[in-house]
Amino acid sequence: MSISPLAPKDFPDMPNVPGISIATAHSGMRYENRDDLCLITMEDETRVAGVFTKSLCPSAPVDWCKENLQYGFGGALLCNAGNANAFTGAKGEQIVEESATVLSETLSISKDHIYLASTGVIGEAFEPIELTSHFDQMANSLKASGTAPWKKAAEAITTTDTFPKGSSAEIKGTDAVVVGIAKGSGMIAPDMATMLAFIFTDIKISHDDLQKVVEETASNSFNCITVDSDTSTSDSVLVFATGKSQYTWDKNSEAFAAALQLVFKDLAHQIVKDGEGATKFVEIEVTGAETGHAAKNIAMSIANSPLVKTAIAAEDANWGRIIMAVGKSGEKANRDLLRIWIGDELVAENGQQNPSYSEKRATQHLQNDNVKIRADIGMGSNQATVWTCDLTERYIEINAGYRS
Repeated sequence: MSISPLAPKDFPDMPNVPGISIATAHSGMRYENRDDLCLITMEDETRVAGVFTKSLCPSAPVDWCKENLQYGFGGALLCNAGNANAFTGAKGEQIVEESATVLSETLSISKDHIYLASTGVIGEAFEPIELTSHFDQMANSLKASGTAPWKKAAEAITTTDTFPKGSSAEIKGTDAVVVGIAKGSGMIAPDMATMLAFIFTDIKISHDDLQKVVEETASNSFNCITVDSDTSTSDSVLVFATGKSQYTWDKNSEAFAAALQLVFKDLAHQIVKDGEGATKFVEIEVTGAETGHAAKNIAMSIANSPLVKTAIAAEDANWGRIIMAVGKSGEKANRDLLRIWIGDELVAENGQQNPSYSEKRATQHLQNDNVKIRADIGMGSNQATVWTCDLTERYIEINAGYRS
């Protein structure tokens, strides 16, 4: 598998988060010669928050995590790659129940503090022992977090990803940190996607405060990306706060929220840059909308348009497709007020092509790895920004051969 041309040069240096330990293992369920199981443990009193897919057909692990979130404590996170354990009926429920029970016994922690995540093929059940037989090995090989363990964990949770995704930020004015890993490449759409993100911090914070800031931060990061408009059954963003630092939320709320935003947005961008077959990272900004909701809907209409995305892939400044996508969004727009830019080039305004429009300059912008499209609706003061990638023949090749 070739690495995305938009991939970062290297996996970043990632600090240790006090109270976090990591282990990985190879189950062999789908992948050869690589780890596909990840276990991350947290010390006592770790708080947890999460947001999940809005799919009406969620996976068994998503249901399990939602149920446990009410308790607010995290003790362990187990993730397997290659099988989503979604649409697997009673067998899927058995898998999560047995996995949590055995892991609880192995680690001597409550099942209520165990979080499970799965990613991969939908609709294929498996035997719990394919996971549980590796728990002793992983429990005995747990290591304190740091760059190498974080990278191994990020690699173990991947499916069609071409590179492991990690990010970290210091909480300004403290020595506390926010660290995260994620996976995602296809089936990526708002309200997350085939996307898993696991974030860790050592700040002291209550479950309720953590849940609130996680929901706010996800709304303008992970929920603003799309590769192919398909929303997965398995999306999960889980944030664990060990409380091992001396710094508290009440005195560092703005700094913590800013650090969390940096990590969320960086991971979200990396997922788009690893979009299946992607060759271009695309930012779409909509301004002048009646409401923020309308601005985001219009932006997503542009971002999800196959015609817009294929034009970008071809470096073809076919701006009529952008007009089309605005018009079909279902939100209020007026063709005589609408203005469109490709990069810095004003393409259309006053219901027609801009008289001084240069297709050469627009095309030159589309030849960059990073592309920006802007639409001003002219009907209000609200704006939204979303991120996507182009759509190439490689996307079809990857997904046509996914199960083989």
